[in-house]
Amino acid sequence: MRVIAGTCKGRKLHPVGSLSIRPTADHVRESLFNILVGEMENARVLDLFAGTGGLGIEALSRGARSCLFVDRSRQAIGLIRRNISLCGLADHATVLQKDITRGLDFLKSEKTRFDVVFADPPYERGHALSTLRSLDTIQCMNAGGIVVLEHGAGEVVPEGLTHFKRSDRRRYGKTLVSFYDFVV
Repeated sequence: MRVIAGTCKGRKLHPVGSLSIRPTADHVRESLFNILVGEMENARVLDLFAGTGGLGIEALSRGARSCLFVDRSRQAIGLIRRNISLCGLADHATVLQKDITRGLDFLKSEKTRFDVVFADPPYERGHALSTLRSLDTIQCMNAGGIVVLEHGAGEVVPEGLTHFKRSDRRRYGKTLVSFYDFVV
């Protein structure tokens, strides 16, 4: 796994090893960021189910102002911190160990609104829909914000919710990526 573009371009991230993490493949990450071109500059990013931190690190490398990385696994948190340090991005990153499947109420205390949210929950367990619903409920997005939700091809996610409307959907093998615009 490597950083594809920006200030950390070409930097190889620490490998997953024996952790049960499924990082976003380089070609999928590259495609996502090509779709999001222009959205990263000065953005506040939230990387949920962060795993290796690859999506948030790519965002920071491409000009995001800050990134909050969240994962429940202690091992993943350690890996994220090592990768952030490796890329010299510690001044722009915050890492939290939280169980996202229990909801996102902890974000209320962060007092930060996000421009881009990446969510890559384990596939086929219902976490994609529950995470999207939690984001809809807590309203932690800035106007014009975007949610990028990775999910299994067999998972059903809605066209929209109260504050989100799906604007795009892409398929990469067994992975679907749904893009949601935050609507006020």
